Amino acid sequence: MDIKGWQSWIRPAGLGVLIVLAMLIGGIIATRSSAHGPASTATAAAAASSGSSTGRTLPVASNSAIGNLPDLVDRVKPSVVAINTVVTGRNGQRQGEGLGTGIVLDKSGNILTNYHVIDGAGQVSVEFTDGSMLPGKVVGSDPGNDLAVVQVTGAPASLLVPAKFADSDGVRVGESVFAIGNPFSLEFTVTSGIVSGLNRQSEGGITGRPVRGVIQTDAAVNPGNSGGPLFDADGNVIGVNTSIENPTGQRVFVGIGFAISSNTAQRFLPDMIAGKPITHPQLGVAGVTLNTVNAKEAGVDAQKGVYVTAVNAGSAAERAGLKPAAAASSAGVLPPGGDVITAIDGKPMTTIEQLAKTVDGYKVGDSVKLSVIRAGKAMDVTAALREWTGQ
Repeated sequence: MDIKGWQSWIRPAGLGVLIVLAMLIGGIIATRSSAHGPASTATAAAAASSGSSTGRTLPVASNSAIGNLPDLVDRVKPSVVAINTVVTGRNGQRQGEGLGTGIVLDKSGNILTNYHVIDGAGQVSVEFTDGSMLPGKVVGSDPGNDLAVVQVTGAPASLLVPAKFADSDGVRVGESVFAIGNPFSLEFTVTSGIVSGLNRQSEGGITGRPVRGVIQTDAAVNPGNSGGPLFDADGNVIGVNTSIENPTGQRVFVGIGFAISSNTAQRFLPDMIAGKPITHPQLGVAGVTLNTVNAKEAGVDAQKGVYVTAVNAGSAAERAGLKPAAAASSAGVLPPGGDVITAIDGKPMTTIEQLAKTVDGYKVGDSVKLSVIRAGKAMDVTAALREWTGQ
């Protein structure tokens, strides 16, 4: 898992050490072992069904400290599982093994995890806290959000303890959190910390699509924690642990972990459980947030909005007629000639991050009205959002 790029964690068979395959910055936190070099990451899907506790939204805990952590752990630990995978090649030959974490969603046996935990897995098995193991099947996935749902069948009702999900929009920086997972194969390890930041962006996972609204935490997460829960001080899930960042390039936790927000995780759960394909919309522009300095450089009247620096060929933005800036001028100076997007469907847009997150909230095929300033004149254009393809 990773905020600026992703990488597998590999443990060669028969060796007790971890070898890191580094790709850009950050690291996916699923453990992968291989006897033949880097193993593929695995694929999964996320979902919720009737009878699932994920169908209702609970208030986020406001506690500033977790004084009853041992009791909380005892209560929520049965909702956490270990997910073991076997990666096989095209000829069916065993190529490696992986370990991640999952969250029990409902009494139907649906379990949420990261897509990269089960991507490429020929076999999936789920281990519960009592040590029992059951085969799992990937029933749906949302690779663009690095989420997947694995289902087990035949599990006793006592093993399936659904986790409760909180409304992640109510999470505050500084509140206490804890994580349960399987770092370095140390099963059901508990770590704690605080929410260090909100609305981070996780980029460059398996699909390369940025995941927005990510929660930053200093609760220790490491390879094997992927797909596991980040709990609030009331024992409700506020995020799915997915990546770490280490500017030194080493693939170990140094105080910065990231979790996909619970609201993002729950958005497509019903469709994932049903096995439906998940798509995400794309406008197809690159841009920068305007301010008083760069607006003057670009020669535009607006001082707030998103200045369009590039438009993807064939994108919704190109079809709507959005105009990008001219070829780059001197280093560090915005070239002139680009449109300024000031609103979507009447909602003001002041940053590129806000624009991207707003587009994410629509569906593929939705038409949106873009308020634009072009050469000093205000106008509206309509864009029909197209499917995100990685372009």
